[in-house]
Amino acid sequence: MSKKLVIKSDIIKALEEVGVKKGQNIMVHTSLSSIGYIPGGARDVIEALIETVGSEGTIMMPTQSWRNLDPETGVHWEVDKDLWDIVRENIPAYDKKLTPTNTMGAVAEMFRLWDGAIRSDHPARSVAALGKNAEYLTKDHDLSNIFGEGSPVGKLYELDGYVLLIGVGYDKNTSLHLADVRAEYPGKHNCTEHSAIMENGKRVWKAYDTLFVDGEDFEDIGKAFEETHEIKEVKLGDAVVKLMKQRDVVDFAVEWIEKNRNAEKKF
Repeated sequence: MSKKLVIKSDIIKALEEVGVKKGQNIMVHTSLSSIGYIPGGARDVIEALIETVGSEGTIMMPTQSWRNLDPETGVHWEVDKDLWDIVRENIPAYDKKLTPTNTMGAVAEMFRLWDGAIRSDHPARSVAALGKNAEYLTKDHDLSNIFGEGSPVGKLYELDGYVLLIGVGYDKNTSLHLADVRAEYPGKHNCTEHSAIMENGKRVWKAYDTLFVDGEDFEDIGKAFEETHEIKEVKLGDAVVKLMKQRDVVDFAVEWIEKNRNAEKKF
Protein backbone atom coordinates (compact mmCIF):
# COMPACT_ATOMS: atom_id res chain seq x y z
CA MET A 1 0.00 0.00 0.00
CA SER A 2 1.51 3.32 -1.06
CA LYS A 3 1.84 6.23 1.32
CA LYS A 4 0.05 9.52 0.87
CA LEU A 5 2.14 12.19 -0.79
CA VAL A 6 2.59 15.23 1.42
CA ILE A 7 4.51 18.34 0.36
CA LYS A 8 5.64 21.32 2.43
CA SER A 9 2.68 23.49 1.46
CA ASP A 10 0.36 20.73 2.76
CA ILE A 11 2.18 20.82 6.10
CA ILE A 12 1.92 24.61 6.33
CA LYS A 13 -1.80 24.46 5.51
CA ALA A 14 -2.42 21.84 8.20
CA LEU A 15 -0.46 23.80 10.79
CA GLU A 16 -2.46 26.94 10.04
CA GLU A 17 -5.76 25.05 10.12
CA VAL A 18 -5.03 23.52 13.50
CA GLY A 19 -4.24 26.95 14.94
CA VAL A 20 -0.48 27.49 14.73
CA LYS A 21 0.18 31.22 14.41
CA LYS A 22 3.02 33.68 14.20
CA GLY A 23 4.75 34.35 17.49
CA GLN A 24 3.68 31.19 19.31
CA ASN A 25 6.04 29.17 21.51
CA ILE A 26 5.42 25.52 20.70
CA MET A 27 6.71 22.18 21.97
CA VAL A 28 6.54 19.85 18.96
CA HIS A 29 6.31 16.07 19.03
CA THR A 30 6.20 14.36 15.66
CA SER A 31 6.48 11.03 13.88
CA LEU A 32 7.70 11.55 10.33
CA SER A 33 6.76 8.04 9.19
CA SER A 34 3.16 8.48 10.35
CA ILE A 35 2.53 11.36 7.95
CA GLY A 36 3.18 9.74 4.59
CA TYR A 37 5.74 10.26 1.84
CA ILE A 38 7.30 13.71 2.15
CA PRO A 39 9.77 14.50 -0.65
CA GLY A 40 11.82 16.75 1.63
CA GLY A 41 11.46 14.50 4.67
CA ALA A 42 12.22 16.01 8.06
CA ARG A 43 13.52 19.16 6.42
CA ASP A 44 10.09 19.98 4.99
CA VAL A 45 8.47 19.56 8.40
CA ILE A 46 10.99 21.82 10.14
CA GLU A 47 10.85 24.49 7.45
CA ALA A 48 7.05 24.46 7.57
CA LEU A 49 7.12 24.94 11.34
CA ILE A 50 9.63 27.78 11.10
CA GLU A 51 7.66 29.57 8.39
CA THR A 52 4.39 29.20 10.30
CA VAL A 53 5.54 30.58 13.68
CA GLY A 54 7.73 33.25 12.10
CA SER A 55 10.70 35.11 13.53
CA GLU A 56 8.83 36.05 16.72
CA GLY A 57 7.88 32.44 17.47
CA THR A 58 9.86 29.60 19.02
CA ILE A 59 9.90 25.89 18.29
CA MET A 60 11.10 23.37 20.87
CA MET A 61 11.51 19.61 20.52
CA PRO A 62 12.67 16.83 22.85
CA THR A 63 16.17 15.66 21.88
CA GLN A 64 16.61 13.10 24.63
CA SER A 65 19.65 10.85 24.67
CA TRP A 66 18.46 8.45 27.35
CA ARG A 67 21.09 5.90 26.36
CA ASN A 68 23.28 8.05 28.58
CA LEU A 69 21.73 6.52 31.68
CA ASP A 70 22.77 3.65 33.88
CA PRO A 71 22.26 0.14 32.42
CA GLU A 72 20.26 -0.69 35.55
CA THR A 73 17.43 1.48 34.24
CA GLY A 74 16.98 -0.91 31.31
CA VAL A 75 18.33 1.26 28.52
CA HIS A 76 21.16 -1.11 27.55
CA TRP A 77 19.10 -4.30 27.39
CA GLU A 78 21.30 -5.82 24.67
CA VAL A 79 24.18 -6.26 27.12
CA ASP A 80 24.44 -8.89 29.87
CA LYS A 81 24.49 -7.63 33.44
CA ASP A 82 28.04 -8.79 34.06
CA LEU A 83 29.19 -6.31 31.39
CA TRP A 84 27.39 -3.28 32.80
CA ASP A 85 30.49 -1.85 34.49
CA ILE A 86 32.23 -1.78 31.14
CA VAL A 87 29.25 0.05 29.64
CA ARG A 88 29.33 2.61 32.47
CA GLU A 89 33.02 3.24 31.88
CA ASN A 90 32.65 3.67 28.13
CA ILE A 91 29.51 5.73 27.53
CA PRO A 92 30.82 8.94 25.92
CA ALA A 93 30.27 12.12 27.87
CA TYR A 94 27.31 14.14 26.67
CA ASP A 95 28.17 16.60 23.92
CA LYS A 96 25.25 18.71 22.74
CA LYS A 97 26.70 18.87 19.23
CA LEU A 98 27.69 15.21 18.85
CA THR A 99 25.40 13.13 21.05
CA PRO A 100 22.53 11.77 18.95
CA THR A 101 18.93 11.52 20.05
CA ASN A 102 17.40 8.17 21.03
CA THR A 103 13.99 7.25 19.55
CA MET A 104 13.04 10.91 19.23
CA GLY A 105 12.49 10.53 15.49
CA ALA A 106 14.04 11.90 12.32
CA VAL A 107 12.57 15.38 12.74
CA ALA A 108 14.03 15.93 16.21
CA GLU A 109 17.38 14.50 15.15
CA MET A 110 17.61 16.92 12.23
CA PHE A 111 16.24 19.78 14.32
CA ARG A 112 19.00 19.57 16.93
CA LEU A 113 21.52 20.15 14.12
CA TRP A 114 19.56 22.96 12.48
CA ASP A 115 21.42 26.22 12.01
CA GLY A 116 20.61 28.45 14.97
CA ALA A 117 19.05 25.71 17.13
CA ILE A 118 20.16 25.63 20.77
CA ARG A 119 20.28 22.37 22.70
CA SER A 120 20.07 22.19 26.47
CA ASP A 121 22.79 20.72 28.66
CA HIS A 122 20.95 17.79 30.21
CA PRO A 123 22.90 14.64 29.26
CA ALA A 124 19.87 12.36 29.00
CA ARG A 125 16.74 14.56 28.77
CA SER A 126 17.76 17.51 26.60
CA VAL A 127 15.55 19.66 24.41
CA ALA A 128 16.46 21.81 21.43
CA ALA A 129 14.84 25.11 20.55
CA LEU A 130 14.91 27.59 17.69
CA GLY A 131 13.55 31.11 17.60
CA LYS A 132 13.00 34.15 19.77
CA ASN A 133 12.91 32.40 23.16
CA ALA A 134 15.25 29.50 22.36
CA GLU A 135 18.06 30.60 24.65
CA TYR A 136 15.71 31.25 27.55
CA LEU A 137 13.98 27.89 27.21
CA THR A 138 17.16 25.81 26.97
CA LYS A 139 19.58 27.45 29.39
CA ASP A 140 20.27 26.15 32.91
CA HIS A 141 18.69 22.72 32.33
CA ASP A 142 19.72 21.33 35.69
CA LEU A 143 20.61 17.65 36.08
CA SER A 144 18.03 17.08 38.81
CA ASN A 145 15.35 19.43 37.50
CA ILE A 146 14.44 17.63 34.30
CA PHE A 147 10.77 18.54 33.98
CA GLY A 148 9.97 20.90 36.86
CA GLU A 149 9.74 24.62 37.49
CA GLY A 150 12.54 26.38 35.65
CA SER A 151 13.11 23.44 33.31
CA PRO A 152 12.41 23.87 29.58
CA VAL A 153 8.84 22.60 29.92
CA GLY A 154 8.35 24.71 33.04
CA LYS A 155 9.55 27.80 31.19
CA LEU A 156 7.22 27.03 28.29
CA TYR A 157 4.37 27.08 30.81
CA GLU A 158 5.52 30.52 32.00
CA LEU A 159 5.40 31.70 28.38
CA ASP A 160 1.85 30.34 27.97
CA GLY A 161 3.08 28.07 25.18
CA TYR A 162 1.51 25.31 23.15
CA VAL A 163 1.93 21.60 22.54
CA LEU A 164 1.74 20.26 18.99
CA LEU A 165 1.30 16.55 18.36
CA ILE A 166 1.88 15.36 14.79
CA GLY A 167 1.11 11.68 14.36
CA VAL A 168 1.88 10.81 17.98
CA GLY A 169 -0.14 10.29 21.15
CA TYR A 170 -0.09 11.72 24.64
CA ASP A 171 2.51 9.17 25.68
CA LYS A 172 4.96 11.42 23.79
CA ASN A 173 3.70 14.61 25.43
CA THR A 174 6.71 15.62 27.53
CA SER A 175 4.82 18.51 29.12
CA LEU A 176 2.78 16.02 31.15
CA HIS A 177 5.90 15.40 33.21
CA LEU A 178 5.50 18.95 34.55
CA ALA A 179 2.19 17.73 35.97
CA ASP A 180 4.08 14.81 37.54
CA VAL A 181 6.24 17.34 39.36
CA ARG A 182 3.37 19.53 40.51
CA ALA A 183 0.91 16.84 41.54
CA GLU A 184 0.87 15.12 44.92
CA TYR A 185 0.15 11.39 44.79
CA PRO A 186 0.96 8.22 46.73
CA GLY A 187 4.22 6.64 45.68
CA LYS A 188 5.75 9.86 44.39
CA HIS A 189 9.47 9.65 44.97
CA ASN A 190 12.90 10.58 43.72
CA CYS A 191 15.42 8.23 42.21
CA THR A 192 19.15 8.41 41.55
CA GLU A 193 20.21 8.45 37.94
CA HIS A 194 23.69 8.45 36.42
CA SER A 195 25.03 9.96 33.20
CA ALA A 196 28.41 10.56 31.62
CA ILE A 197 29.23 14.27 31.49
CA MET A 198 32.23 16.55 31.18
CA GLU A 199 33.12 18.18 34.49
CA ASN A 200 36.17 20.42 34.86
CA GLY A 201 37.46 19.17 31.54
CA LYS A 202 37.20 15.49 32.52
CA ARG A 203 34.65 12.79 31.76
CA VAL A 204 32.85 11.70 34.92
CA TRP A 205 30.06 9.24 35.70
CA LYS A 206 27.74 11.62 37.51
CA ALA A 207 25.04 10.66 39.99
CA TYR A 208 22.02 12.95 40.42
CA ASP A 209 18.66 12.73 42.16
CA THR A 210 15.51 13.47 40.20
CA LEU A 211 11.80 12.72 40.29
CA PHE A 212 10.95 9.19 39.18
CA VAL A 213 8.47 9.32 36.29
CA ASP A 214 7.29 6.73 33.80
CA GLY A 215 4.35 8.24 31.91
CA GLU A 216 2.45 4.97 31.69
CA ASP A 217 -0.90 6.67 32.28
CA PHE A 218 -0.34 9.59 29.89
CA GLU A 219 -2.62 8.12 27.23
CA ASP A 220 -5.39 7.83 29.83
CA ILE A 221 -4.81 11.45 30.79
CA GLY A 222 -5.01 12.51 27.16
CA LYS A 223 -8.25 10.62 26.60
CA ALA A 224 -9.85 12.18 29.67
CA PHE A 225 -8.55 15.63 28.69
CA GLU A 226 -10.15 15.46 25.27
CA GLU A 227 -13.46 14.38 26.81
CA THR A 228 -13.69 17.69 28.65
CA HIS A 229 -11.72 20.03 26.38
CA GLU A 230 -12.30 20.82 22.73
CA ILE A 231 -9.05 20.13 20.92
CA LYS A 232 -8.87 21.07 17.28
CA GLU A 233 -7.34 18.44 15.05
CA VAL A 234 -6.70 18.10 11.34
CA LYS A 235 -5.41 15.35 9.09
CA LEU A 236 -2.00 15.64 7.49
CA GLY A 237 -1.49 12.74 5.12
CA ASP A 238 -2.14 9.71 7.32
CA ALA A 239 -1.38 11.55 10.56
CA VAL A 240 -3.61 13.46 12.97
CA VAL A 241 -2.32 16.87 14.05
CA LYS A 242 -3.43 18.29 17.40
CA LEU A 243 -2.63 21.65 19.00
CA MET A 244 -3.37 22.53 22.62
CA LYS A 245 -2.42 25.16 25.15
CA GLN A 246 0.21 23.65 27.41
CA ARG A 247 -1.27 25.24 30.51
CA ASP A 248 -4.65 23.61 29.81
CA VAL A 249 -3.30 20.09 29.52
CA VAL A 250 -0.82 20.42 32.40
CA ASP A 251 -3.39 21.89 34.79
CA PHE A 252 -5.87 19.18 33.86
CA ALA A 253 -3.21 16.48 34.30
CA VAL A 254 -2.33 17.67 37.81
CA GLU A 255 -5.95 17.23 38.91
CA TRP A 256 -6.27 13.90 37.09
CA ILE A 257 -3.11 12.49 38.63
CA GLU A 258 -4.08 13.50 42.14
CA LYS A 259 -7.48 11.89 41.67
CA ASN A 260 -6.48 8.69 39.88
CA ARG A 261 -3.05 7.54 41.00
CA ASN A 262 -3.36 5.44 44.11
CA ALA A 263 -1.29 3.89 46.85
CA GLU A 264 -1.62 0.38 45.46
CA LYS A 265 0.30 1.28 42.31
CA LYS A 266 3.80 -0.11 42.44
CA PHE A 267 6.50 2.25 41.28
